[in-house]
Amino acid sequence: MPSFRSPKAQAEHAVSRKIALGTGRNDHQNDGRIHSLGTARGYEQALKGFADYLRQHRLGDLGSATEEEARHYLAERSQLVGQKTLDLDRQAIQIHLGQRLEIVCSSKESTLSTRSYTPAQVERIAHAQSEANSLATRLAYHAGLRAHELLTLRPVGEREASGHRQWSAERFTGRDGERYTVVGKGGLVREVVLSRELVTALEARRLEEPRLVIDRDVHYSQHYDIGGGRTWSQSFSSASKRELGFSNGGHGLRHSYAQERMAELQQRGMRYDQAKATVAQEVGHFDKDTTEAYLR
Repeated sequence: MPSFRSPKAQAEHAVSRKIALGTGRNDHQNDGRIHSLGTARGYEQALKGFADYLRQHRLGDLGSATEEEARHYLAERSQLVGQKTLDLDRQAIQIHLGQRLEIVCSSKESTLSTRSYTPAQVERIAHAQSEANSLATRLAYHAGLRAHELLTLRPVGEREASGHRQWSAERFTGRDGERYTVVGKGGLVREVVLSRELVTALEARRLEEPRLVIDRDVHYSQHYDIGGGRTWSQSFSSASKRELGFSNGGHGLRHSYAQERMAELQQRGMRYDQAKATVAQEVGHFDKDTTEAYLR
């Protein structure tokens, strides 16, 4: 029977039954639970789409959905969306159903153009921003940081990297500077290296007391007066459009970092696969295949 609840309400309810905040994803992998607000938002949107499909085809609601209906839905979606969106849909549905679904390949042609910025382009963007956002842009570029990770910077002496990972000794080969830590996806704490020039600029903006910052519904204790999160992302995109006539988004700086580090490591004689594995750890992936997308 059709549900009286809207697809959006169905999706919110389905996700609420699986969410388990406060427990790190890396410590509870494959437990069938959702451990971050970002993932929860993505899954809600994905399940809303599935619920819409079920309603349109008079197949019932999410509560009665079957594996066969999920396979048909994903097959249709594969004609409309790229692989990343299709994978998110599959992951959301399989955690809702409590059973694994076969990977479906998108048939929609993907655009493989690079998202990276050149050093000169980064400087033009940074010069067009406020002091706090300008420094954040340089930090993100130099260390391959995500927008929210800028809000979590701490010296390595104040917080250690996550101990459940085996960190490569090859990380940061050829880079001089001082080590800081950031909190990435799933609560993974990793080390990054900042040049001494950037360290001087960053420490000059250290707050006397940490301040609470709420970004995309997540609470952060920020120790430096620099940009970060959504507000920095918006500043970066606006400055990029003004200065360059386009924007690849702040995430494009991670692409720049990965590509430049690959070149540096290979110039030092490191094999391609070894260099890619090293860069994957430096950007907080641990997945060489994910890092491959940054190298286009």
